[in-house]
Amino acid sequence: MSKNSKILVCDDDETLCYLLKEQLLEEGHSVDTVYDGKYAIEAIRSKNYDVLLLDLNMREVSGEEVLKFVKEYGSIIQTIILSSQSEMKKAIECIKNGAYDYITKPYSFEDLILTVNRAIEHKDLIVTTQLLSKEVNKKHAGNIIGQGKAIQRVLNLSVKAAQSDSNILVEGETGTGKELFAEYIHKQSNRKDNPFVVINCASLPDQLIESELFGHEKGAFTDAKFTKQGLVEIAHGGTLFLDEIGELSLSLQPKLLRFLENGEYRRIGGITNLNSNVRVIGASNRNLLEEAENKNFRKDLLFRLNVITLTIPPLRERKEDILLLANFFLESKTSVRSPKRLSIESAEILENYSFTGNVRELEHIIERAVIFAEGDIIRPDDLNLPTPKSRKSSGNLMNIPDEIVSMEELEKWHIANALSANRWDRTQTATQLGISPKTLYTKIKKYEIKQN
Repeated sequence: MSKNSKILVCDDDETLCYLLKEQLLEEGHSVDTVYDGKYAIEAIRSKNYDVLLLDLNMREVSGEEVLKFVKEYGSIIQTIILSSQSEMKKAIECIKNGAYDYITKPYSFEDLILTVNRAIEHKDLIVTTQLLSKEVNKKHAGNIIGQGKAIQRVLNLSVKAAQSDSNILVEGETGTGKELFAEYIHKQSNRKDNPFVVINCASLPDQLIESELFGHEKGAFTDAKFTKQGLVEIAHGGTLFLDEIGELSLSLQPKLLRFLENGEYRRIGGITNLNSNVRVIGASNRNLLEEAENKNFRKDLLFRLNVITLTIPPLRERKEDILLLANFFLESKTSVRSPKRLSIESAEILENYSFTGNVRELEHIIERAVIFAEGDIIRPDDLNLPTPKSRKSSGNLMNIPDEIVSMEELEKWHIANALSANRWDRTQTATQLGISPKTLYTKIKKYEIKQN
């Protein structure tokens, strides 16, 4: 159950409101009181509440009208009706229309607290369900594999960073595990019992990203048939992870900056400032300082975001961790009854491979090898890696010189070969490379890779 739950009491009986507030404060909740439905609607518009204790009969705006507003507004506040015995039919009708439960006056203190706690638990369950529906990626959650000095240093810094509420920028090449570190920080922090919410800024167009982040009001645009909560609201009290934040458009960056400065935001189409308390962790495989110098990223947003900066080392700088990771993926991708293991030759090849796609590429290599291997031993051919011989192959594959080349040249060669192998199916290629289609398109343009 959420700690420091926020409760709104709405009843025209000021004495009852006072008593309810005192009782709920003793239970450790945060409580606001209003004396008419119109003030309840104003309060719900301006603040995120967990539970609403709602009287039905009030002077100007009735409880039924408030309940109707809550339903149309799209709030997940749990409404408990405060009714007299003569209003039982109305109370039951309210439950059919979305109220969580009702309590009859005069109520017992024990029944009240029990109902409120159940409502809070129900609200927490709804939030969890929403997170699952967003397919928040929690693969290998909290399971960062590595014993080398480079990765241990980042882990130690992550633990220290977790103790603060400062915003964090996680830098690193594609596939190094930036989201895994963000979740690790969340789980080490005081926010660990609250949501960890992920959004990939490269996967959606601007308006959809803004709607996902901040939500929208009913009728804000053509398809806005209902009011929708944004991820900043769902993540209240927890951590919001903005992956590929360097892909965020210049038009949306000021709105994010405002939110980082004071926690305030507006839903699309809204006129009311809302507030949410989240810790933001951004991640990028770009050098955001260079992007800021080139005016592709706001400097003030960068400085607000990178209060703490963590740089995840590429796998080629973690040679001692390669086999450790490979064996971890082998265990996770093969059944206990038919385990597979690397041959000595395969292990040596992996230790000397460049891994331009980093840990994600290693995971894909092992997954593919498990499928290709006919026996219990994974041999070099099962790894299906480029060899000096195949690097000079003809056809659609791009040649690469035998001498040492820059990482950019190697990345260009790797992407060109992946595109060729997938017959220029960009979606499939991006999935195999572990990057977004938008990032793949940017790299094709950057390297001027052309289809033969």
